[in-house]
Amino acid sequence: MFDSLSERLNTVFKKLKGHGRLDEQNIQAGMREVRLALLEADVNYKVVKEFTQRVKDRALGQDVVKSLTPGQQVVKIVKEELEELLGGEQQGLDLKAKPPVVIMMVGLQGSGKTTSAGKLALYLQGLKYSPYLVPADVYRPAAIDQLHKLAQDLNLPAYPSTSSDNPVDICVRALEEARQKVHTAVIIDTAGRLHIDVVLMQELVSIKEKCSPHEILFVADAMTGQDAVTVAQRFNDLLDITGVILTKMEGDARGGAALSIKSITQKPIKFVGTGEKLTDLEAFHPDRVASRILGMGDVLTLIEKAQEDMDQDEARAMQEKFQKSKFDLDDFRKQMGRLKKMGSIEGLLKMIPGMGKMRDKLKDVQMPEKEMAKMDAIINSMTPKERSNPKLFNASRKQRVARGSGTTVQDVNQLLSNFDQMQKMMKKMIGKDGQPQLDINSQGMPVPGRTKTRRKKVKRKKRKK
Repeated sequence: MFDSLSERLNTVFKKLKGHGRLDEQNIQAGMREVRLALLEADVNYKVVKEFTQRVKDRALGQDVVKSLTPGQQVVKIVKEELEELLGGEQQGLDLKAKPPVVIMMVGLQGSGKTTSAGKLALYLQGLKYSPYLVPADVYRPAAIDQLHKLAQDLNLPAYPSTSSDNPVDICVRALEEARQKVHTAVIIDTAGRLHIDVVLMQELVSIKEKCSPHEILFVADAMTGQDAVTVAQRFNDLLDITGVILTKMEGDARGGAALSIKSITQKPIKFVGTGEKLTDLEAFHPDRVASRILGMGDVLTLIEKAQEDMDQDEARAMQEKFQKSKFDLDDFRKQMGRLKKMGSIEGLLKMIPGMGKMRDKLKDVQMPEKEMAKMDAIINSMTPKERSNPKLFNASRKQRVARGSGTTVQDVNQLLSNFDQMQKMMKKMIGKDGQPQLDINSQGMPVPGRTKTRRKKVKRKKRKK
């Protein structure tokens, strides 16, 4: 989502880092470009004005102007201000209340409330809660059926409401039933409209008064940009929402809603929807998002994703294979299957500090279902020796594998090229001591590790001087 903004900001910071010393003129010019980048990302203009002014005021302080690395100090300031803009510390659900915890989902029609209700139920189930889903949208056709289908997929109970029932009565009766059946969480999926109207808001206010929800989560489509922020403000004024769920964060929206909504509503973004699957709901971490925007990666989220699907023993065994150069095509197939579950390769590389160039090289490596099936067929047509040592491949071997897998020689070449690129990427990530080839400098910025080639270049430069 933030690709365009990230590229623009990195260009600005590269110019700032090129100056040995920074003065008011340099900083003014840099902030002008930052302001334009944020406005192009559809960030609210008032938010942009306040943000750039804060950065400018801090950047003109003595600690930056007199610093030996003023450009990096400015980047550090921008990162801290971005974190604050996005909400500061991560804020999750308030689950301290006496069960059942009542969560009310609100928002306009089409924002993804019903799907988010199912995702949230799965999230709470993972926290050992017993969720009870309440379909209270009696206006949208099939809304009740949709939530019941989600409940069935999750093997969770849902209140048997009908389109002829009154939404407020549905919520009251469902809450009473949840108490009787000792459910520890109740998720109410309320109705939406194509736009805000008096009838809708009065209905939501009545549900709030009758059910006293502990959380009122506004669900917003991140693709709608500033409209989402405006609507969030209206809902907040009338309902006093407790947090926001941004959906469709995996899309190509410019990110203005995520960067503006906290400043405008003073309510945190608590979750983001990153896909259509019920597992595609992530807690929103302002510091991690700020790091991604500035191209610093997001190693913590990457580790969490990996840990969901691989135990420590398996991870250690795979690391040893990389270190001993014993990573073969069978391992490659297994890891590509894992990567597919975690998301696109390009998306994962965004989380690794200093891997921007490698991300560009691998941007064409996609693993949709058809490509995975083709890859399996090609690898299955190889002999065990060929899988363990791809260097054995010559023209005749490639032709034989292509015929056996029903693919072309070009497909076989592409697979071998992808395998080679992944090997190179992992060698850069994992050193001989098993540690990532990334250092953290004095400003807290990740930089590539000093490889032998880089050390030789440094020595040559010193000799020339």
